[in-house]
Amino acid sequence: MAPTKFDDIPKVATEVLADDYQVSGYVLKAKQKTTWSGAVLSTQVDLLSDDKCATPSKLTWKLPAPFGCPAMSVDKLEMDKGGKYKLEASTEKAYPGLKVEVKSDLADLNKTMVGCTYSGVKNLQVKMEHKLTKPQDFTGEVTYACPVAVCGVKFNQALLSGGLPDFGVRVCKGPFFGAVMAKEKLAVYTAHCMYQATPEVKLAASYQHGGKGSGNGSLAISCKGLYKVKVSQDQTVCCSVKHSVTKGFTVLAGAKYGIAKGDLSYGLQLSVE
Repeated sequence: MAPTKFDDIPKVATEVLADDYQVSGYVLKAKQKTTWSGAVLSTQVDLLSDDKCATPSKLTWKLPAPFGCPAMSVDKLEMDKGGKYKLEASTEKAYPGLKVEVKSDLADLNKTMVGCTYSGVKNLQVKMEHKLTKPQDFTGEVTYACPVAVCGVKFNQALLSGGLPDFGVRVCKGPFFGAVMAKEKLAVYTAHCMYQATPEVKLAASYQHGGKGSGNGSLAISCKGLYKVKVSQDQTVCCSVKHSVTKGFTVLAGAKYGIAKGDLSYGLQLSVE
């Protein structure tokens, strides 16, 4: 088992509980790889989601070798429907096992983030990030993997004044998966579990204890990763169907029904690659 990002510790379960539920709105996604140094253009159009604009869109470029320079990569150059930008660039050529990253909104230098991820030690991943103009405003995380488990800790500048970090651990053995996250000074605990009943069927559940969402939980079942049903403690039921019409053309449809209020919503997503 390899180390993961701290926030991805419960990912095996959250993929069943949260991914691919298009239960409201109509979305068109398209991805096109070009011959310009392998650049990829992704487009997302939210149909009829805004009274002022019927087709608000988001454009995202990925440039693996910008202007023919293989030493760095532009992982994201994005413009959203509000005209705001995001830039994420990185390089893995500085030192073996080290990835250096820069993130910016191309508007405010004080919001520019710089960071690095080191994975040069087997089963260990260390990640640090801070503001370019304010290095003392930082976040960091360390995750370590062993054959059946991954454990991690995440912290920020509050650690220097006696604050507590967040903790997380995941265990995977055969068809069983479990993860526990402790956050907000050990006041909020979230548990996730997943059981792979057959090669095609997965069952997952989550529960939160403490904090504003204390008592929140959900239970979901997935078949082949294409058909999903989820029930939550707030008496809502979500279902989703994913169908590949042909190579590169996928349809994702879903619906959500609130038992308590009797409200129904539904959505559709078309993806073209």
